[in-house]
Amino acid sequence: MTARILVHTRNLLFPHESVVDGVRALRELGADHGFDVDATDEPSEFRPGSLRRYAAVVFLSTGGDVLDEPGRDALRAHLGAGNGWMGVHCAAGTELEWPWYEGLVGARFHSHPPIQTATVRTADSGHPATSHLPPSWTWTDEWYNFRTDPWERGVRVLLTVDEDDYEGGLMGPGHPIAWSGEHDGAPTFYTSIGHAPEAYRDACFRAHLLGGVRHALGEK
Repeated sequence: MTARILVHTRNLLFPHESVVDGVRALRELGADHGFDVDATDEPSEFRPGSLRRYAAVVFLSTGGDVLDEPGRDALRAHLGAGNGWMGVHCAAGTELEWPWYEGLVGARFHSHPPIQTATVRTADSGHPATSHLPPSWTWTDEWYNFRTDPWERGVRVLLTVDEDDYEGGLMGPGHPIAWSGEHDGAPTFYTSIGHAPEAYRDACFRAHLLGGVRHALGEK
């Protein structure tokens, strides 16, 4: 059976115009690589009867409290059953008062400086989201600072950004911007890059997203 993922796009704080491009990119990746994609901004889709159709859920630049209480319970149960989760960009600025969700993402958004170009370093090239990337490369994005340090949570940090290359970094050397992990026994992946629409037309970034989906689907 073909795997199916649900892409959630609700943002009550800072809607991103790139969401349309992100959904399109994920659908194109699915068509090319054998998974189906549904997209929604409706919290009512997060119910046990709806979620059971999906092998993974993607929060694509979501923001604010995007789920009601039944939706939170359904998402917890969905991951508890072993289904995966992936977050992109503003997903770290979602459900800010829900501790379980912070554990799901791996860090909570704090702030970001203006969009700038900086050097990204591949901290771990043995992951499907990074195996195609060089040791260092340049990228233009919103460089998120986090309230908590993902390194300390024991996640597998995949990408870092060099704070010497831009203004406004607050996390010091080894500033993490993408990682994978596990929450309640389910595979999880988060990348903070992906602010601009043009990112989703970039072949390397699309391969990064594809690797994240594969991880969330439990592929080795």
